[in-house]
Amino acid sequence: MAEELSFEEALKKLEEQVQVLSDGKLSLQEALENFEEGIKLFKFCNEKLKEAEQKVTELVEGDKGLEEKEME
Repeated sequence: MAEELSFEEALKKLEEQVQVLSDGKLSLQEALENFEEGIKLFKFCNEKLKEAEQKVTELVEGDKGLEEKEME
């Protein structure tokens, strides 16, 4: 993406793109451009989520692997 957005900013823009497309008031060319931008935003958000998931996994597992603990 040309500008580096936070996950939250990208998600908000994606939601706006979906709403605009759902309204059905765009020309075909405008709809295609919006769709293309939406796909880019989706991929960006998806990548950020994967990175966060990986980080959580690393934090939980640590260096010695995940240890299960019984719930009290």
